[in-house]
Amino acid sequence: MKTKYDVIVIGGGSIGLATANELGKRKASTLVLEKYRFLNQDGSSAGYSRQFRIPYPEEYMVKMAVEALPYWKELEAETGEKLLDTVGTLWFGDPSVHSTEGNIGEAEKSLQKQKVKYTALSAAEVEKQYHFKNLPVTYKGLFQPDGAIIDLALTLKTLLSLNKKHESVTLQENSPVTDIQYKDKVFYITTPHGKYEAEKLVLTPGPYINDVLNLLGFDINVTYWEMSSAYFKKLKPEIQYPTWFVFQNPKGDNGNQFYGFPGVDWDYPGYIRVAPDFVIKPLTDPNQRTGKPNPQELAFTAEWVKKYMEGLSPEPEFTSTCLIALSNIKDKELVLDFAPDNVEGYENIVIYGTGWAAKFIPLLGKIMSQLTLDGSTPYDIAPFQLGYKYFNAIVQQ
Repeated sequence: MKTKYDVIVIGGGSIGLATANELGKRKASTLVLEKYRFLNQDGSSAGYSRQFRIPYPEEYMVKMAVEALPYWKELEAETGEKLLDTVGTLWFGDPSVHSTEGNIGEAEKSLQKQKVKYTALSAAEVEKQYHFKNLPVTYKGLFQPDGAIIDLALTLKTLLSLNKKHESVTLQENSPVTDIQYKDKVFYITTPHGKYEAEKLVLTPGPYINDVLNLLGFDINVTYWEMSSAYFKKLKPEIQYPTWFVFQNPKGDNGNQFYGFPGVDWDYPGYIRVAPDFVIKPLTDPNQRTGKPNPQELAFTAEWVKKYMEGLSPEPEFTSTCLIALSNIKDKELVLDFAPDNVEGYENIVIYGTGWAAKFIPLLGKIMSQLTLDGSTPYDIAPFQLGYKYFNAIVQQ
């Protein structure tokens, strides 16, 4: 195995593999280093499904989601795989609530400004059309038809397969990075398998972001959520749900925010996945993850399903977790940036740091590859270039 590359990608999850695929298309000699095995269940790429949705309270996020959709279609066409199941996105609930997902009214305004089609709904219309029940009459909703459920497991397999076809891409798993040095415009990377060199780095280690940034002398202010999911059996097979979020005020430990998916044949057929969009106790370190859902979070979820959803068994039969790093800033923005300028070689270190980004996977791969090889991208990423605010130098003792 050779040791010198144009680019080394640290982190072989969805964003790292999407970036490597784009680098491979441009014939850049690329090494992808994955801490665990590829397709693992230890980070933010764990699980089977994610939501693709266009509603956001920020207009620039709506624009980015719209821009991402053609890249999904391109990836599907290139591979012959169906990665998105288009079922629409339903947002409903208390119109006054501002949650980690945003606010319904602000999302409507952003959709209107970007000329994205949607339908406004009353609580009664949400119940009649989408199989919910007992909703407060004051609840409002919106339905956006381009929303979809992402087959995340197949997306990862597809990207891994594409990278294996690129002669210029080398994939290495079980390779945690233990040291990064910079000398004469070259990065020297150490792993248990050996040492490697490259002029450019891409950092996409998911929730283990600070394990890598610490090697460069800085970190990012984050919190870690080990998020729970539950699968409820369909008692009425004909019932189908879109992807959805409900906006409600917290009640004590119950964050009272939930989201869900349709039933699909590749993610527990005959079941509906519903998850709490909150954690009762965030982690301070990703290595604190247990792989076990919080029982209280699952109980709150089951209680909500029983009261407000039709055609489902009231108790979950299957569960799962996913670990994610979220920046400690309002609205949990994505952080996509170069390293801070006090780090040697910063202009050749591209970082994707935090946030929920599955819906942007192929677009982020394109953007990250452009930043890496060209030093810029035609896409407007200014709202995500937040490193100057949230990267922190580590003070040596």
